[in-house]
Amino acid sequence: MTTFVPRAPYTKEELAQLYPQELELRLVQVLLRHGERSPVSPRFQNTGLRPYWPYCNSARQFSSVVMSTTDWSKWDQLKYRRRLETFGLDDGPVIASGPDGEFDGICQPGELTDKGRETTLALGQRLRHLYVDQLRFMPKLISDSDMIYLRATPIPRALESVQQAFYGFYPPSARTADFPAPTIITRTPADETLFPNDGNCRRFAHLSRAFANRAAERWNETEDVQYLSKLFTKWMPGNQPVAVDSHPRLSGIMDTINATDAHGPQTKLPKEFYDRKARAIIDKIGVEEWFEGYKESTEYRMLGIGGLMGDITSRMTGSVERNGNDGLVEVGGNDGDLGHGRGGETDIRLALSGCHDTTLAACLTSLGAFEGEKWPPFTSHIAFELFRKKAATPATQRLSDAPASAGTLAGSQEKPQSWWTSLFSSKKAPDLPVKPQGIARKPLRELTPEQRNKLRDYYVRIRYNDKIMQVPGCKPAGKHLDGDDTFCTLEAFKGIVDKYTPSDWKHACASNVNTPSFPKEIERAGYE
Repeated sequence: MTTFVPRAPYTKEELAQLYPQELELRLVQVLLRHGERSPVSPRFQNTGLRPYWPYCNSARQFSSVVMSTTDWSKWDQLKYRRRLETFGLDDGPVIASGPDGEFDGICQPGELTDKGRETTLALGQRLRHLYVDQLRFMPKLISDSDMIYLRATPIPRALESVQQAFYGFYPPSARTADFPAPTIITRTPADETLFPNDGNCRRFAHLSRAFANRAAERWNETEDVQYLSKLFTKWMPGNQPVAVDSHPRLSGIMDTINATDAHGPQTKLPKEFYDRKARAIIDKIGVEEWFEGYKESTEYRMLGIGGLMGDITSRMTGSVERNGNDGLVEVGGNDGDLGHGRGGETDIRLALSGCHDTTLAACLTSLGAFEGEKWPPFTSHIAFELFRKKAATPATQRLSDAPASAGTLAGSQEKPQSWWTSLFSSKKAPDLPVKPQGIARKPLRELTPEQRNKLRDYYVRIRYNDKIMQVPGCKPAGKHLDGDDTFCTLEAFKGIVDKYTPSDWKHACASNVNTPSFPKEIERAGYE
């Protein structure tokens, strides 16, 4: 599958089963793969496939921030239209054009296309329908984004996708007139853990190369790969046979097939590339080559996706503690709104992170929850949902009822009386600590009995493309909600993730470089 085809919205009966009355939703963290894009590299031009695609009409509408005076506090916008320049036949410069000679709306390699913007916008709208309209978890109208954590990788298509999803979740009609610019968190490539970062983690690069080589050894001489060669060899450079490690690699062939399949007839490969059996073979091998390491090696999980899974889990435990430190540290404290006077970036309730296929599959495989799944389609998403069991007390009842009336605007509220109303408070946030305190990133084994007790009655559930996923380590008695083992206790979930959360990711990336790449025995994913 190239493009994720969403199911119809949940019915009332389905919602009642998926969201039991005994639980209240407390935190939702969504990882979303970017939408449809052009291929990351031009391939198979010998088939007639043009290297430049006319599907990026955002290039007609670009704008940049410019300084309009010598006063750095005053800025303006420069609107412009982008055209791409390339080499002509005599190496002189020419403007790149599409299949029909188009000069405008031409995509860069790997750029989010008009289709990709459409599907990520629609994802945001679907998420709004679920979490606002149906569950009343988030308010219909917001005056700031303090309760929302937005993040993206440094790759533009991920940033643009999370922007589109946020716009779908909270369109202008759902924001007040004085709504300040939302904060979107990014990292430098050297610090990025929102995707498996083999480019900046030397040890992980060694491990991923070893597993890729093993996949090549396993598959290159098989009947499945020979079948691919029969179909594609005439289009391969030098008529070489197809292989996991051929040029282009099998994963590169898959990239071009998926990108072309998602777009119009002007940019299609010959029909043999879309052979159903061939695509199933490519998908099966690609999933093994790229993600088998997460199933077999704790070190692979730790270096590839452990940092992100640690962040996701610590945000859950921070939500339990309600000390506010996590939100302040992550979003930037009371300066996060550039002087709008909000300063309420605490108690995050919704997180949207723009990332990649390798992020989603790595997260699920590291939890033992990707068995039998195919390569994540464009605009796939994972929702990590944190629940708390309701207690029959007036205080808890007020908390559970709060989201239903959360449409009240910040300016009309009285002095905050609870953690929910504090989200909209203009009261200055406390000074940032040096690092988050409490249980947020402390391994389960180091928690005191009192701290472990705080995790009781909290549960984690994972939805991948609206499908409920099963973590195997949550199946035993006592590690899940009674009657439903897809609701993992937060304590069990944290214990599983703690096993591969790095304490110093950069140090681990530079360590053990010359040690064996494969563990002596398979270290199964998804267990404490």
